[in-house]
Amino acid sequence: MNLTLRSLIAAATLTAALAGNAQSVSTADTPMTRAVMQVYDKMIEADPTDYESLLARGQEYYNQDDYVKALADLNQALRYAPDEDKELRFTALSLRAAVLERSNKPEEALADLNAALAIDPESYTNLYQRANVLYALGRYTEAREDYMKLLRRFPRSQEAMFGLARVAVKENNLGLANDYADNAVELASATAESYIRRASVRTLMGNAEGAVDDYIVALSTDDSGNGRALQALVNLARTNYPAVMNGLSRAIRQAPRVGMFYYIRAAIAEAHFNYTAAIADYDKILNDGLYSYAGLNSSLAKCFYALGQYDTALANADYAISATTDNAPYYALKSEILSAQGDYSEALANADRALTKDPDSNDALHAKAMAQIGLGQAEEASVSLAEALINAPDSPSLLMTRAWVCGTLLSQPKVADALFARVIDNASNPDDVNTLMGFALYLTGNTETADQWMEALLQQQPDYDGAIHYYGACYYSMSGDTERALDCAARAMDNGYADYHNWMELTTGYINVAPLRSNPRFLELIDRHSAIFNR
Repeated sequence: MNLTLRSLIAAATLTAALAGNAQSVSTADTPMTRAVMQVYDKMIEADPTDYESLLARGQEYYNQDDYVKALADLNQALRYAPDEDKELRFTALSLRAAVLERSNKPEEALADLNAALAIDPESYTNLYQRANVLYALGRYTEAREDYMKLLRRFPRSQEAMFGLARVAVKENNLGLANDYADNAVELASATAESYIRRASVRTLMGNAEGAVDDYIVALSTDDSGNGRALQALVNLARTNYPAVMNGLSRAIRQAPRVGMFYYIRAAIAEAHFNYTAAIADYDKILNDGLYSYAGLNSSLAKCFYALGQYDTALANADYAISATTDNAPYYALKSEILSAQGDYSEALANADRALTKDPDSNDALHAKAMAQIGLGQAEEASVSLAEALINAPDSPSLLMTRAWVCGTLLSQPKVADALFARVIDNASNPDDVNTLMGFALYLTGNTETADQWMEALLQQQPDYDGAIHYYGACYYSMSGDTERALDCAARAMDNGYADYHNWMELTTGYINVAPLRSNPRFLELIDRHSAIFNR
């Protein structure tokens, strides 16, 4: 390998390690990358001990987030690389440390970082990465020492200051944590990234309101951090919905003509099933001329659909379709609304229109399956859902819906069981109700484990929007524990879960509350909570 190529690999490795502290830099699968990989494959096939090509191919695997293959190549590269080739071994150790860190092997990553730093003790990137790994391992004193080394060498290092702020929080020195975070922001107060990082420190401190304010400032500062700030607000709303909504309301009071703040508040309200509030903000944007595009009417259509107001939903979907030619998602949405109205033939036609424009649209494939189920075309629905699963093979909702079609409508219990097994196997985070793991466990006869899963979620997870208790109502409806299901339904509505369509109309699949709809107590709950349903 020539020096230029070696230097490029080294630079790419270190840049990725620094910029991708929380995540790696993924390279798309392009003809160019495939061609490069073929060259490396041939070189390694010709000489399996070609450590330079092994390192280069490991770098490509790393860029593609294929950490298993990257680790295998890097292990071989370090096995065959001579001890005197310090530059290559430093690069390989640095890259393997990044791979190991992202593979949740911090102790092994730390060993490689120590080895790399023994070769080059001045490496900013590796010292920073080692501090982060030590922090992740709970070795805060050692992490602080590394962050302080960075700060002494580079007094304007934001990474070091924010690292020291995080350590100070863990050591319960909140005043010092605030000082470090504020000083870091002052170094680059015109960049969104500064506020996003301070928000993470404030979240760690339990200062959710301050974190929300920082994310909002980030959105107003520059466009570079918009995606991350928005995602962070959405994530924070899952655990502290009131803090996020209060912060957005403060921002709106201070800047009442900024449509973006209304849109973000509406989108988060919609995501947390508060459709009435979302509609008010979407209408505000349109009526005051703050912004206008077809997606706003699509959002309104989704909200009215969830509230069971199908005619108004349909009118908004039609407007969205007419406002742009890039309207495949809007045809898919219209199809879902039409199915809810019982017009399955027209629903199928609209799903097909969406697929003509976007053949890979999972929304359209799901809408098509719902229309086909309504028309009694179960086999065709199974095919549509199978096509959607090609695009999203790990989707719990698609897997469960197809399992229902196969197990209930087509009498294919073995296919259904295989789909349930995939749901269970894919549940890497069982604390997330959206994995649907407990439903799959129950339907495969593992009732005790399923009960434990559901009860743990109900007792241990925050439920600001009522979604977990809605799933509890579905679960206990399915298992036949009507009183427990009704208790969960009451809690879900008290917490604001306002999806009237799900409460009163949804019948397809295993996950619904259809068995409760003839129960007087359930109907009384719906009537008592009419305000959240805009009725």
